[in-house]
Amino acid sequence: MIKSKTQKISLFLLVLLVVSAIDSIRNLPSAAIFGPSLIFFFLFSAATFLVPVALVSAQLSSWVKGKGGVYHWIAEAFGDSAGMFGIWLQWINTMVWYPTILSFMAGTLAYLIQPELAENKTYLILVILGIFWLLTLINLFGIRTSTKINSFCALIGTIIPMLLLICLGILWWASGKTMQITFSYQTIVPTLSSLENWISLTVIMASFLGVELAGVHANDIADPQKNFPKAMAYASVFLIATMLLGALSIGIVVPVQEINLVSGIMQVFSDFFAAFSIPAWTRMLAVLILIGSFGSIINWLISPAKGLLHAAECGFLPRRFLRLNRYGVAQNILFLQAVIVSLLCAVFYLVPGVNAFYWFLTALSTDLYMVMYLLLFASAIRLYTKHRGKAYAFNIPGKQVGIFIVSGLGIFSSLLTIFVGFFPPEHIAIGQGYYALLILGGNLLFAAPALLFCRYRKRQKASVQKRSL
Repeated sequence: MIKSKTQKISLFLLVLLVVSAIDSIRNLPSAAIFGPSLIFFFLFSAATFLVPVALVSAQLSSWVKGKGGVYHWIAEAFGDSAGMFGIWLQWINTMVWYPTILSFMAGTLAYLIQPELAENKTYLILVILGIFWLLTLINLFGIRTSTKINSFCALIGTIIPMLLLICLGILWWASGKTMQITFSYQTIVPTLSSLENWISLTVIMASFLGVELAGVHANDIADPQKNFPKAMAYASVFLIATMLLGALSIGIVVPVQEINLVSGIMQVFSDFFAAFSIPAWTRMLAVLILIGSFGSIINWLISPAKGLLHAAECGFLPRRFLRLNRYGVAQNILFLQAVIVSLLCAVFYLVPGVNAFYWFLTALSTDLYMVMYLLLFASAIRLYTKHRGKAYAFNIPGKQVGIFIVSGLGIFSSLLTIFVGFFPPEHIAIGQGYYALLILGGNLLFAAPALLFCRYRKRQKASVQKRSL
């Protein structure tokens, strides 16, 4: 059946899809712990990572027709096996990432019930599992249902609280209240020889992961070759502005040593509203933040799963994962996600302290995702020679020089982020050696299955050829 135009995702909804998947208040406390130097690192990350990812994704969506997304983009450049490895890294990264945003939601919910619960591992695990399985069931109703819910949650629970946080930060500064950080050239531009300063790059890079995610919905986008690049541009500008100003708003109000990575945002709003004699607003904002986080996970649940479905269609997974329900959703992949996330909750008991657990999962998921980005930037360079001289809806300015500069910056920032991801910040209570081993072991453990799936496809093809003889 041919889909009607009214079923397509509009430019506005596409921008909301990207913004709600990435623009998250939960990342702001993690960035705020680095004080005024976060200005330098946000601008550095935007210039060397966010903008290159947006430009390369827009370019690849113009070059590769039909189905979009990481699998098809990388496969077009380096073959199906490389595409499988790329989409697997994107997918498995989300498995590691889910507990971080879900623990943030649990911490926010704890504020409404009993704030001390935010440090209770049993409570966190039960809430994480309950929310994740509920979201899994919602996503079984298809992309259009999830897009509508996602858009509503983005407006009500992400954009409004983010803008409010920024406005309150400006009022705090303008009213002459005590500033917890000092702005000067020396504090904004960090000592670049200090490893501790570069560790902040991990959490800030993590704030920008997923800009390319909407590419997997190429067939659901109205005029994708034209609207996808536009959506990348609008979303990137909004993300940079809101996340930088939002993190600074936290930093000027809450002392670094008092910021909690799980429930920190509620500390901020409590301090803000108490200062302006409107403490009752804190609970209202907590509800809105929960709504925004709810919508954010909906997109992250279905988009990487759809990308993995593309790989399954090419024979990398058993046929049971190709099974779609009446809404066109790969339900078996969604259920597999839910099982893996449930098992990952056991990591809570291996890492001392909630903050340490939160940081470890953030660093691990970021490293896994950065390896995928290395493949993505390399694909842009390789495909340039294949598509050179052809006119497309979007082209990175500068032709060959532009492609190499943009992709080169992305490769540099990805490698740098992977390196610093092996080092925990000094305020996290976990041993350096133990932490580095956990990061290395986690990367190897979660990346290895992709090789097994490539071998599975090879054996299946050999078996088919043998039967045909």
